[in-house]
Amino acid sequence: MFEIVKKEALNPTVSRMVIKAPLVAQKAQAGQFIILRVDERGERIPLTIAGYDREAGTVTIIYQIVGATTMRLDRLQEGDCLHDFVGPLGKPTETEGLKRVAVVGGGVGCAIALPVAQALAAKGTIVDTVAGFRNKDLVILEEEFRAASKEYRLMTDDGSAGEKGLVTEALKDLLEKNTYDEVIAIGPLVMMKFVSLLTKEYNVKTVVSMNPVMIDGTGMCGGCRISVGGETKFACVDGPEFDGHLVDFDLAMERGRTYHAYEQERCNLFKKEVQE
Repeated sequence: MFEIVKKEALNPTVSRMVIKAPLVAQKAQAGQFIILRVDERGERIPLTIAGYDREAGTVTIIYQIVGATTMRLDRLQEGDCLHDFVGPLGKPTETEGLKRVAVVGGGVGCAIALPVAQALAAKGTIVDTVAGFRNKDLVILEEEFRAASKEYRLMTDDGSAGEKGLVTEALKDLLEKNTYDEVIAIGPLVMMKFVSLLTKEYNVKTVVSMNPVMIDGTGMCGGCRISVGGETKFACVDGPEFDGHLVDFDLAMERGRTYHAYEQERCNLFKKEVQE
């Protein structure tokens, strides 16, 4: 069993937990993920490692409360335990030899982008960050990003915090002013698609983090398959990071909608259970 050492709400729909998991903490690196189960009857869900403390033996996860499992997860409190917490899984972010990188995060994807930005900064890489949210109430991790970044651009759809506009607008401005070895984009599929289309115009290598449906985390189930450069890849073992200029985002978005009706049904059932 894996104890919840700390829990806090980052905004109305996003929470952060620190989990006691010494073996995972010893091996964890930026860009990797874990698969957890809330209880013995729960489904397996992947969550990116948002931080770790090797000495304390803890791993940090950040999740958005959007489905029945994350609703169940969020009902747990400090001192409660998770049934399963498996990892680290996936390939870590490649951070060697990069002089300057632009990190682009969208919404809860910023929770994944932060440890990447921090790992790069720790290597001496100059990091510029663009973080996008719908409005000021959903902004997370601003202080942490500022500490890891040379330049931090906060974008909101309605202009209630930072600048009004899309992350691609701020990124275009940065691409005009600076020379980047790489752009790393993490967030909604549609955001990563348009970031990749923009960076292709500037011939800048772009890495995206894919988070499709995932079950076993070993490549055996095939649920996390995506198309990259016309080849089938499995996000859990070949990724989760891929060349954004080669990912078929339209196919990924279509597959991502496959279980939407079922997920909504499970959410409604869980809400009914809680009310009863």
